[in-house]
Amino acid sequence: MNNMFHIKKIGAFAIGLLFTVSCTKQVAKADESVSKEYCISGSLKSKIAFDTIVKKKVTDAIHLTGAVEANPDQVVHFISLVNGVISKTYFTLGDKVQKGQVLAELRSTELIGMQAELKTAESQIKVSEKNLQAVQSMFNDGISSEKELLQAQSELAILKTDKIKISSNLQLYSASAEKGVFQIKAPTSGIITDKTISAGTQITAEGEPLFTISNLNEVWAMVNIHASNVQNIKEGMPVNIKTLSYPREIFKGTIKVVSQVYDNEERVLKARVILNNADGRLKPGMLVDVIAIELKDIEALSVPTDAIIFDNNENFVVLYNDDCDVKIVKIDVISKHEKMIYVANNFQEGQKIIAKNQLLIFEQLKNFQN
Repeated sequence: MNNMFHIKKIGAFAIGLLFTVSCTKQVAKADESVSKEYCISGSLKSKIAFDTIVKKKVTDAIHLTGAVEANPDQVVHFISLVNGVISKTYFTLGDKVQKGQVLAELRSTELIGMQAELKTAESQIKVSEKNLQAVQSMFNDGISSEKELLQAQSELAILKTDKIKISSNLQLYSASAEKGVFQIKAPTSGIITDKTISAGTQITAEGEPLFTISNLNEVWAMVNIHASNVQNIKEGMPVNIKTLSYPREIFKGTIKVVSQVYDNEERVLKARVILNNADGRLKPGMLVDVIAIELKDIEALSVPTDAIIFDNNENFVVLYNDDCDVKIVKIDVISKHEKMIYVANNFQEGQKIIAKNQLLIFEQLKNFQN
């Protein structure tokens, strides 16, 4: 009887123990299902930022290259009109000069000849003026004829014309009688972009340019268009231009002209973009990256480039509904712009995406799912 009691007691204990284990397993499973719900913590949420998916007209960004050039209509090549030797220069390559500023001095035998001609003309004018006075007096007294008076007046007028011509040439060449040199002055304001002379350089009349002055208030970006992009680049397209010298700045312009003839050396078409350069930061010869913006007639949902996560050769975004409803979505790219990517996903316009520190959430979600 006692044995039967003990057996029943043990049986009841065993059943109770099995019930307890079963309940414990159910609680554990319930806890496990709760723990599999990912939520953004309050501390992490303070470190993230959101953006929204919006519908926009699709724009393509076409990447091109080019270089800055001076506007040839604002470039002056100075050529000497006389022979001589450069005695002194007052400028160097890259200097900013003002119109009328003396840039160099030129010693020339032609100056001596011109000065001698001027003195001769002045002496002849004095003699001719005296002769005219005498003829005029005789004409008044009836001794000289009108023909003789007109001839004396004509001789004086010719001599004065010769003097004006010589003086004009001396002025044109900026002759300095005190120094005995021709002063070479800047014909316009701008930057010295080429220089071929120094003290002692022999100069020939109408030879090679002595220097070049470029007005760089407006410059050209000459853009290279390769065969694969010829059909896409058109006049009037807006462009964004970047340089290594100013990596954080975008220079905006418009394609004004597209050449119809291939460049023989580079085998590309050239497009011209005119850029305002009043601050003088863009220099001729600078290489530039050009992004031509092609506007299309279709609309698509757009996602900011900064919100994209590139992983395993695929693009993703992190969609946010609330702190405990966050998921990773692979995106199907239609087109790319500099700051925007257009996608074919069935997103809702206005949906939130994580746009700052999204990689932290991305990694946590991946680890959580694994």
